[in-house]
Amino acid sequence: MKIKVYIEGGGQTKALKTKCREGFSSFFGKAGLPKMPAVVACGSRNDAYDDFCTAVKTANADTLPLLLVDSEAIIANGNTDAPWIHLKTRDNWDKPDDVENGQAHLMVLCMESWFMADKDALAEFFGQGFHLNCLPKRANIEAIPKATLYSSLETAAKRTKKKTYGKGDHSFGILAMIDPQKVQDASPWAKRLIVTLKEKLQA
Repeated sequence: MKIKVYIEGGGQTKALKTKCREGFSSFFGKAGLPKMPAVVACGSRNDAYDDFCTAVKTANADTLPLLLVDSEAIIANGNTDAPWIHLKTRDNWDKPDDVENGQAHLMVLCMESWFMADKDALAEFFGQGFHLNCLPKRANIEAIPKATLYSSLETAAKRTKKKTYGKGDHSFGILAMIDPQKVQDASPWAKRLIVTLKEKLQA
């Protein structure tokens, strides 16, 4: 079985989409997968859904499309079995016919949530002057508000050579450095993604 992961990210420029693909490919490469999925950087959230829906209709029998987008909100009851309920409630997205729950995956609340699982990697990425104490202490990384994630990263990076956190400039470089196991240990939704990839790629 081959897998193509249609991901929210990469903006509208070719260079940023390349960074997105490279970042996720590095992250998946360290996650112990039996083989690598193809990463499709789609740009906007809606573009990711549209591209996924098109792929569902046109994919070969040996290729399974997966969707990976930010949840943008806390998941009701933390239920990792019901991504399409969340996507319908928040975005009014319908689950395409013949698509399983296991084909939709969420970064809860967003990619920056994953970074909080590996603060050592953040410190290494930003280098001297990075203030770990400015980052949220909350153990449940899936419950940290998005605004808090961004503001704390910006504050923590102020005295480094990079001077701030820029999503386009830095996010995919950080993604390439963080430890997938630490992310899975901290995020049930991330664990669900990696477990799904391992199971499907062995088929």
